[in-house]
Amino acid sequence: MSKFARIIGTGSYLPPEIVTNNDLSKTIDTSDEWISSRTGIKQRHIVSTETTCDLAQIAAENALEMAGIKSTELDLIILATTTPDKIFPATATLLQTAIGATCPAFDLQAVCAGFIFALTTAEQYIKTGAAEKVLVIGSETLSRIVDWNDRSTAILFGDGAGAVVLSGSNEGGILHSKILSDGKYLSALQVNNNYINQTGFIQMSGNEVFKIAVSSLSTLAEETLKSCGMTAEQLDWMVPHQANIRIIVAIAKRIKTPLDKVIITLDKHGNTSAASIPLALDVAVRDGRIQKGQTLLLEGIGAGFSWGSVLLKF
Repeated sequence: MSKFARIIGTGSYLPPEIVTNNDLSKTIDTSDEWISSRTGIKQRHIVSTETTCDLAQIAAENALEMAGIKSTELDLIILATTTPDKIFPATATLLQTAIGATCPAFDLQAVCAGFIFALTTAEQYIKTGAAEKVLVIGSETLSRIVDWNDRSTAILFGDGAGAVVLSGSNEGGILHSKILSDGKYLSALQVNNNYINQTGFIQMSGNEVFKIAVSSLSTLAEETLKSCGMTAEQLDWMVPHQANIRIIVAIAKRIKTPLDKVIITLDKHGNTSAASIPLALDVAVRDGRIQKGQTLLLEGIGAGFSWGSVLLKF
């Protein structure tokens, strides 16, 4: 059995249509300055006819290409999404067919923490010997559950997909992972439908989400580093969930990590939920900032609330 689960390929995809803050200011009472100063977001990508599976397929194919493996070599596919294309079957099975894979495939739902939960799950399959190569994807079409007349949420969310290929390794990979949930914060962030066939939209209490996110992720980051006998100075990069620049800055400050060691794509992508961490990871791998052998801390928190972290050697 492999000692570690290591990322051997990354990939991402953003739909071509871009909605800028100025575009939003034409339909709701807001401005580029108001959105930028409060969130750090300048634009977001939005699907037109593309599905969650369509975005996931291109991200997955890019990750497989970097990893240098064929889809038929995969032992498992885990797709994190809160916006599946159908109630059933799982979007992961649609993706499996689209990329020509033959392995088991399932969806995982932990909203913005979905990729961390999926990565942690994939790690267990590899460490127990149940799988050797696993494709993990975060893919979202959040624009379809956003009320575009609601200024508090319409400015935040975007669409996209990110993917990684994990492989068994004895020379480094995921060093530590932890996931947590606390369901009592339901009302702070949810889709406001009651039953599965009712239409609902994202509903959020921004101040409450901010406090929970900063407190939970800062504490988890400190505990993660301590459990691995590391300090923040030993981190090469932090790759956080891209929700709000104020949350990212507050966490980095608390764990004493300079912002030039934090991967930030929020300005161009907005909050893409389960896709945000693998999107940011792929951008930084492909532009050369993240190099093999570096130590990365990935962190995310989403509605539920559910949150988690992964510390890894890339």
